[in-house]
Amino acid sequence: MKETRKYEYLTPDQERDLALRWRDRQDRAALDKLIGSHLRLVFKMARGYQGYGLPLSDLIAEGNVGVMQAAQKFDPDKGFRFATYASWWVRAAIQEYVLHNWSLVKIGTTAAQKKLFFSLRRLKARMNDLDSAGSGDLTPEAVESIATELNVPQAEVVEMNRRLGMDRSLNASLAEDGDSEWQDLLADDSPDQETVLAGTEERKRRQQFLKLGLGVLDDRERQILVARRLREEPLTLEELSQHFHVSRERVRQLEVRAFEKVQKAVMAQARQQPGAAAGKALVNA
Repeated sequence: MKETRKYEYLTPDQERDLALRWRDRQDRAALDKLIGSHLRLVFKMARGYQGYGLPLSDLIAEGNVGVMQAAQKFDPDKGFRFATYASWWVRAAIQEYVLHNWSLVKIGTTAAQKKLFFSLRRLKARMNDLDSAGSGDLTPEAVESIATELNVPQAEVVEMNRRLGMDRSLNASLAEDGDSEWQDLLADDSPDQETVLAGTEERKRRQQFLKLGLGVLDDRERQILVARRLREEPLTLEELSQHFHVSRERVRQLEVRAFEKVQKAVMAQARQQPGAAAGKALVNA
């Protein structure tokens, strides 16, 4: 506020003269005076966003960026006052800062979502309509009314309303007199990295043993073993007997012989490598 008092209010003629000097001659002194005389506007607009829990000094700093951007693009020949033009840039800069710093999770991406974020609190205050259970959720009627007024899906209204509560620490207590924390509700039941890695290595070894075992079979034996043992929906003996033009008993014999060949090949290889457990597990499977 002390900084703003150094600059006097400008008359329309003074403002136009400063803007022309900056636009036409790049007069830095004129730019400084033009921007400085509108610091009060930045301060006033920044105070309107204090309710989002961010430092006022940061909001003012972002607003100053906006007013400088406005000065770069302002055309005094259009006939508008600089404050009218700059207010849009100041508001956009402050709102962008709030959106990026309100939560660790990105709040809004579309223009409608951003409008919802900055309008929801005002509309809630006007309706004074929260869930009677104390959960903070809006009633269905309030959700429908806000969604209609802002032209956004009702699901986005519900989600945005819950996000307005700011991020919570996972180490925060669930109750004032309790020892439980929020992170206690987020237990991860998935396997740890070591288990996942061990499983991946085990599957690789089994695939290697299987490839080795299938390599000792002739083409007919391989087809029968794959069709009977490795398919999700195994073929019947009757289907294979018709395909190979032999009896069902002959198909069964070929299947047993093929499996025994694979079993011997895998076990022999397993005894020569550290991955013996994988080979035995494959044979047993």
